[in-house]
Amino acid sequence: MATDMMQAMNSMEEFLASSTYIDWQHPAVLQQARALAAGTDDAEEITRRCFEFVRDEIRHSWDYRQNPVTCKASDVLAHGTGYCYAKSHLLAALLRANQIPAGLCYQRLTITDVPPFCLHGLNAVYLPAHGWYRIDARGNKPGVDAAFCPPREQLAFAVRPPHEQDGRQIWSEPHPVIVEVLQQCATVELVMDNLPDADLHNAAVTP
Repeated sequence: MATDMMQAMNSMEEFLASSTYIDWQHPAVLQQARALAAGTDDAEEITRRCFEFVRDEIRHSWDYRQNPVTCKASDVLAHGTGYCYAKSHLLAALLRANQIPAGLCYQRLTITDVPPFCLHGLNAVYLPAHGWYRIDARGNKPGVDAAFCPPREQLAFAVRPPHEQDGRQIWSEPHPVIVEVLQQCATVELVMDNLPDADLHNAAVTP
């Protein structure tokens, strides 16, 4: 499920697959993906369009206090809202629908500079000119300015050592702890009270 960035080049098929949560074969996701790619076949331009759509048009659930809690890409699109994790599922789906390899990445961050920790979800996309490149469609706000500007990464959050973690694995499917929280919590408030966490240094890495 998780693959080191160097190894990921050898297993592109899993980063193009449609699945339960990255359900890019859903008609609405396919329609949106095609609309975003209209008029171009340039992978970098399509990626920029998909990224900016999810970043700017899909509301971050907690920023807007907006229910329902979403997890599947198609549900994120239908309701126009999602936590960072769910938004990353939709972005991966839109990219995969356009035959652009995409996966999921995680950071382990703190909310107030001290533990407890929680995971933050973002994406990695394979761009022919740059290789694997991380993008963060969480949604901008004061103090958060994520952008698509390859080859330079401009993510929503900088990891603060020594305790926060910048996971370098690319996941083809969502981390199980994230699915569990999003599936079990009925409201955005419950998600905030039970934010998913995992030690990324112990993440399983498969070739």
